[in-house]
Amino acid sequence: MRLVVVGLGYVGTVAAACLAEGGNEVHVVDVNATKIAQLNAGESPILEYELSELVADNVRRGRLAASSDLQAAVRVAEAVIICVGTPSATSGDVRLTDLERVAEELGKGLADHPGWPLVMLTSTVPLGTTEGLLIPLLEKTSGKTCGIDFGVAFSPEFLREGSAVEDYRVPAKTVVGATDERAIDIARAIFAPYTHEILTPAIRTAESVKLTDNAWHALKVAFANEIGRFCAAHDIDSHAVMDIFKRDTRLNISTAYLTPGFAFGGSCLPKDLRTVTYRSRLAGVSTPILDAILPSNAAHVELALRRLKTVAPEAKKISLLGVAFKSGTDDLRESPNLELAERLIGKGYDVRIHDEHVNLSRLVGANRRHVETVLPHIAQLLSGDLDDVLAHGDAVVVAQGNPAYARLCEVVTDRPVLDLAGVARPVSPASNYTGLSW
Repeated sequence: MRLVVVGLGYVGTVAAACLAEGGNEVHVVDVNATKIAQLNAGESPILEYELSELVADNVRRGRLAASSDLQAAVRVAEAVIICVGTPSATSGDVRLTDLERVAEELGKGLADHPGWPLVMLTSTVPLGTTEGLLIPLLEKTSGKTCGIDFGVAFSPEFLREGSAVEDYRVPAKTVVGATDERAIDIARAIFAPYTHEILTPAIRTAESVKLTDNAWHALKVAFANEIGRFCAAHDIDSHAVMDIFKRDTRLNISTAYLTPGFAFGGSCLPKDLRTVTYRSRLAGVSTPILDAILPSNAAHVELALRRLKTVAPEAKKISLLGVAFKSGTDDLRESPNLELAERLIGKGYDVRIHDEHVNLSRLVGANRRHVETVLPHIAQLLSGDLDDVLAHGDAVVVAQGNPAYARLCEVVTDRPVLDLAGVARPVSPASNYTGLSW
């Protein structure tokens, strides 16, 4: 198939590369000239396991390319997959300005399209967006009618940063809400290389699935950390408690996230949780547990600061390990590790930071703008030399579950080690080791 993917972010790049690998001719459209040049040179604009090889191979085969001309790309496409960002607004809802811009431009391309293409939205949006915003804009700017001249579908993505390629190839579930059966048939053809099991609910139901999933994932992290704090206050091993809890896969559903650790962050959980709670307030629905998750998450940052003061009261210099919100990614968006770094600096600590995957020379897009405009002082504290960072501190704070930090207590024996992620927990007790909630 001839496919257009709009957006060279995490979702768009992964989707484009995997769809090209499935034998399709994929054209990616983005407004960022640097990302376009990177992809056309066979380089992935984002850091993701297995993605660099996938991009390079499919660019070499002529199945994957990028440009900034959406109208031209749309006119020859059998389907257009929208993967633009929907970041949080100050109100707590999401900003849909990028989606609106794309829809208007896409509609102009549809006006000259000779066939019956599918427009499939994968960006996480509030319920009602596809039918209440996207379709009206497409019809207005194209002069055509949805269902007669083109189809529209909403298909949420369920990709985890660090395993996104595998998640796309072997999906846990595939959901497509569409305007009609013809649209569903095209969607089935798009996903055919990787799955034939597709759930086809109503569009508004499909929109709600991703928000529900991410609200639940956010809740799981906060729940486990609250149990960790409760157990720590009563001198109980929270990991032992939660290990027993997680054995019940019939009622407790899954072991994912259910380990006490540090706060959650990233581009999905905080943003989508805000969307659910904001939309609930608009509808007059009370969601006290969901309302409490972000304050509970923030409390874990406060707890880390208090615990550091307890275990290393004389420390002036801190070695902070991990600044991206999780291991295996360079994503700094809403990272609690980054928040912790800022708070440490604000309290007068001399901080040196190590992160295996945050390389300033490779950062592009939102991450680079964030560092250059908001966090230029953080850039000066980063070092790719773990030994150099460890030598700096009077105390070591492990904020990220990177396996490279797993045997830290074998190396650092003369200073306190505060492990927020649980990754450095030694096999035998170590007097200088302290967990956050265990």
